[in-house]
Amino acid sequence: MAEFSLDLNEEQRDLRDWVHGFAAEVVRPAAAEWDAREETPWPIIQEAAKVGLYGFEFLATCWADPTGLSLPIASEELFWGDAGIGLGIFGTSLAVAAIYGAGTPDQLVEWVPQCFGTVDEPAVAAFCTTEPEAGSDVGAMRTRATYDEATDEWVLRGQKAYATNGGIAGVHVVTASVEPELGSRGQAAFVVPPGTPGLHATRKLRKLGLRASHTADVFLDDVRVPGRCLLGGKEALDERLARARSGQRASGQAAMRTFELSRPTVGAQALGVARAAYEYALDYAKERVQFGRPIIENQAVAFALADMRMEIDAARLLVWRASWMGRNNRPFTAGEGSMSKLKAGEVAVSVTDRAVQLLGGAGFLRDHPVERWYRDAKIYTIFEGTSEIQRLVISRAISGMQIR
Repeated sequence: MAEFSLDLNEEQRDLRDWVHGFAAEVVRPAAAEWDAREETPWPIIQEAAKVGLYGFEFLATCWADPTGLSLPIASEELFWGDAGIGLGIFGTSLAVAAIYGAGTPDQLVEWVPQCFGTVDEPAVAAFCTTEPEAGSDVGAMRTRATYDEATDEWVLRGQKAYATNGGIAGVHVVTASVEPELGSRGQAAFVVPPGTPGLHATRKLRKLGLRASHTADVFLDDVRVPGRCLLGGKEALDERLARARSGQRASGQAAMRTFELSRPTVGAQALGVARAAYEYALDYAKERVQFGRPIIENQAVAFALADMRMEIDAARLLVWRASWMGRNNRPFTAGEGSMSKLKAGEVAVSVTDRAVQLLGGAGFLRDHPVERWYRDAKIYTIFEGTSEIQRLVISRAISGMQIR
C-alpha cells in the first residue's frame, strides 16, 4: 500500500525555492514602482522569459507533475512577490488554458507559442469572456459569432469587459454565442490572431488593486477570423449544438471549462497574497514595542496571527486537493474546485485586513506593503467567479438541485 504523505518531492521543493528566489529578488523590489506606475511590467516579463518562468515549456513542465501541485506551488510563490506583477506574468495562462481545454492538438501547436512570443520580444495573451451584461450570468452573453460559408470565416461582433491583457495581447481568445437560443450551450471559443482588423480596446482601466496588470474592455467590430480559429473545430461544434438542440445533457461550455481548469491556481495566487501579509505582520508584531514589550506578547495580537496562519494552511489544503483532483481527472462532485477558490479568496481578504489592523496607522501608509496587499486581495472574491457564484456551484453540487 502506498504511503500517504504531504511532503513535497525534491522537484517540487526545487521549483518552490526557484520561483520564490525570483519573487524575492526581482518581483518584490519592483512591486511598489509598478503599482504606482499602473503599467504592464514588460522588463520583468522579459526577465521571467529569460530564466524560463514565462513560456509554454514552464506550464507544460508544471502540468506534467502527476500530483497537480507544481502550478499552485509556483503561483503561490510568485504572487507572494506581488500580485499585479504576478498576473502580468501568469495572466497569459488563462488564454492558454482555454486553448488547451477546447482546442485540437494542431491548434495548440499553432497558437500557444504565439501567446508568449519570444525571449527577445515577449508577448501576452488575453481570454475575453466577461461582458457588461454577462458576468456571473455567462448564459446572457451577447457577443455573436456567425459563420460565412463562402469564405470559411467566422464573424465576431460584440463587447468584452475587464479582459486581462485586453488590447495589448497578441492572441485574444474570445467566447461568443453561435446559437443564442441555446444559452450557454450554444457558445464557442475563438482565437483572434495578432493584428486582426476590427478588434480594439479601451485605455487601460484604473483599478483598486493588481495595478501592474493590464485590464481593458475589448470591442469586436465585424472581426473576421479563419475557420481554423474555432477552438475544437466546426465538426465538433456542430455535433455539440445538435446534442443541445435535442435536449441531451452537455459536458459544459467554453468559458466554464476554462474556469474549472484555473480555479485552484487562482486560489493559490490568493494564498500568496495572504501569506505575504501574514509574514510581514508577524515580523512587525515581534519588533513593534508598546508598553515596554513587543506587541506579539499580547494575546489579542498573537491569537490574530494564529488564526491567520491557520486559515492560510486550511485554504492551501483545499487548493492542493482540487489541484490533485483536476490533474487526475477526478470529478468535482462537491464543487471542490470552487471550494478552493472561495476559501483562498476570502482568506486573502481577511488576512490582509488583519495585517493592516495589526500595523495600526502604519498599515494605512504606503511605506508598508500591507496596504497594497489589502487592495490586491479583494479581486479574489470577484474575478473568475464571485464568492456568491462559488457558493452556488458548491450548493448545486452537494444538493443535486438547481439552486438559484
